[in-house]
Amino acid sequence: MPLAYPSHAPARRPAVPDTLVLAAVALLLLAGATGRMPAPTVVALAGAAGSALAGARLSRLAAGPPTPAPSRSRAARRAALPRRVAVLLDAAVVTAGLAAAVLPLAEPRHRPAVAVAGMVVAAPLFAAGLPSQARTPHPAARVRLRRALDATAAGLGLVLAGWLLLPRDRLDPPARLAAAVALGGLAIAVLTALTGPHRRSGAARCRGGAALTLLGLVALAALPVGTSPARAALLAVPPLVGGVLLTAAGARRAARPQPDPPALPTLVWPRAVVPAAAAVAATGWELRSDGPPDLTAVLLALAVAPPLVLRDLLRAGEPPPPPPAAVPPAPAEAPGSADAAATCAEAAPARVDTMPTCAEAPAARHRSPGTGRSGGPAGRAELLRALAALRDAPSPRGALLVVDLHVPGATAEGPGHADREAVTAEVARRARAVVGPGDLLADLTAAGFAVVTGTGSVLAYALGTRLLAALTQPYQVPGGVLRLRASIGLAEVAGTAPEDLLRQADLARRRAVQLGRDRVEWYDAYLEEQLVRRLDLERELPGAVARGELDLVYQPVLDLADRQPVGTEALLRWRSPVLGTVLPAEFLPVAEDLDIVGELGCWVLDRACRQLAAWSAGSRQLWMAVNVTVRELAAPDFVPRTAAVLDAYGVPPDRLVVEVAEPRVAGELPTVVARLAGLRSLGIRTALDDFRAEHASLAQLRRLPIDLLKVGPQLVDPADPQRPLIDVVVAVGDRLGLDIVVEELELPGLVDGARRAGCRYGQGFALARPATAERVEAYFEEFPSASR
Repeated sequence: MPLAYPSHAPARRPAVPDTLVLAAVALLLLAGATGRMPAPTVVALAGAAGSALAGARLSRLAAGPPTPAPSRSRAARRAALPRRVAVLLDAAVVTAGLAAAVLPLAEPRHRPAVAVAGMVVAAPLFAAGLPSQARTPHPAARVRLRRALDATAAGLGLVLAGWLLLPRDRLDPPARLAAAVALGGLAIAVLTALTGPHRRSGAARCRGGAALTLLGLVALAALPVGTSPARAALLAVPPLVGGVLLTAAGARRAARPQPDPPALPTLVWPRAVVPAAAAVAATGWELRSDGPPDLTAVLLALAVAPPLVLRDLLRAGEPPPPPPAAVPPAPAEAPGSADAAATCAEAAPARVDTMPTCAEAPAARHRSPGTGRSGGPAGRAELLRALAALRDAPSPRGALLVVDLHVPGATAEGPGHADREAVTAEVARRARAVVGPGDLLADLTAAGFAVVTGTGSVLAYALGTRLLAALTQPYQVPGGVLRLRASIGLAEVAGTAPEDLLRQADLARRRAVQLGRDRVEWYDAYLEEQLVRRLDLERELPGAVARGELDLVYQPVLDLADRQPVGTEALLRWRSPVLGTVLPAEFLPVAEDLDIVGELGCWVLDRACRQLAAWSAGSRQLWMAVNVTVRELAAPDFVPRTAAVLDAYGVPPDRLVVEVAEPRVAGELPTVVARLAGLRSLGIRTALDDFRAEHASLAQLRRLPIDLLKVGPQLVDPADPQRPLIDVVVAVGDRLGLDIVVEELELPGLVDGARRAGCRYGQGFALARPATAERVEAYFEEFPSASR
């Protein structure tokens, strides 16, 4: 059945208070813009409302419950670090709110000084309290200089806009220029934080929020907050309120025990468009006055050009970028060209082949197995000619075998050049001893070598197995024994074009690698479809969390006695814009191979707990089941990370059910038992999914600390021969205190069979279909008394 996995635990995101505050601020701005409320009052009320909400959230972070000593793991200790940060940020946003709140109480001539005082106090608090940013490698000096020039040009454009828009009659030129520089610098800081590669991290959001807050205070100090022209001060309200709320949101995200989301590509267009649009709009506003432009505006406009010219000169002087790595071959390519380069580029750090490496191949052809016309290794051209001769024969017959050799666990510091030469020579000797006198061996450099044989398909497969046995025997090298692993792909000639035959054999070789090496795999059309689909999944799946392509649907679990809902199971879906909706059964194995299943799992756990908290806000008390893999469960920080997510959303531990599939438990049974026991010690319920009513499965039930046992519908199907086993499962469950859940109940007869057998819970299409959170919530409204 489709599985769902836990997720990152960003801190709770209470949408209702945010919405209420933003709606109130919008109404206040509307009242101030229409003259129904004085501008100082609008600024005071809006700033106080935003700062109060942000301060309350930061106070909760600063005064959060201490981590119990027995569970003070590394993740928990890391979650406690931001308390000092929260205290300082709390003081900063409260200071900004107080500066806005006292404006109506101060005399008009003293109001700029109040805003400046708030900025002077808040700025060092922000500087001391901002969380540390994710570390990134330092780029080259030329790149850093080019980025500085980009920021300088954009900043000068914003300074020009501020200079032209600030009131002349209220500020003398030095104060006006200082305010314009401050506004431009803070605006660039906001753009840098919110468009950089780590813009989704808590540290970046805190930086953007702090810069926005200070920008609002600078605007309050520079814009009139008097009587008639005081509406200009309303422009300071959006950055002030948005800044304090963004700071609080960033602090909550930084307080998570989980790492920040992966880096994203930098958003370039806002950094280019926003300063240019602001400068153009300010210039158009200035031209309305029909007065001559002042000298400062002209100098600022001229100052934008030199950084842009220097940046272009630096870019023109840079060496051209290296050619991109080759991608897997298109249908017309052969594995010995682009695919070989791609294979070597990807595997070079962790693989030492007996064939030449990518770096060595252009310099010299290794003496790998081959019997070309010149007496040395047959090359690609001779290989294609041999395949064409087989295809053009009166009765086409023959096969191509592509052999890939791999040293398990090898690194770049593995066998030296001399050892590789010796092993390559031994590989050639063994291969020549196996192949027939009429067969051709050709060197495919990094991809290994190929064998062209004119025998039929059965004899070609037998040749592949003999090659496999010969090449995987130990190799004597100075200082020890070297063992190679071989993967062989086989494709029949059958009138196929030589280039296509190479591609087919290489696809079969890739399949052999995926299945664990040391095997011979045939090519067929279905195999090609699978491999192409696999490549698509491997290309699109990384970054699916960051792109917001994951989704959860929820399937209610019902009490079979009264048909009342008692909980739901979260089921993961991938809504890919390229591949469509992909089910977990297809993409989770790919995620495990790419080692990103933990990232997907963290996202699911967070989303499921957030939804459970929303459903538990009233009197209804339901539980939420999420599925985890054995690899996720075995992670050392799984238990404290799960506890942190529950604490972040205020979800009682007994409302979460963690499911693990029974077929994979046996291989990691001690670890699974320890993790499940740790979850139960926190009050979290556990379940064993996909339970098979076999002797070994029944025997290990005593060792597993679980609360729920999930079985398939075949055990309660009257027509299934396993039907009597449900009585055994129910009896064992009663003795061990387990509740039985029957899943995939898609027919009314199965529901009745499960109820008569004594099973307590059930789920399936016959009871309720998986649906979005909104539809499931509407379904729950039909059962106002459901509370388990």
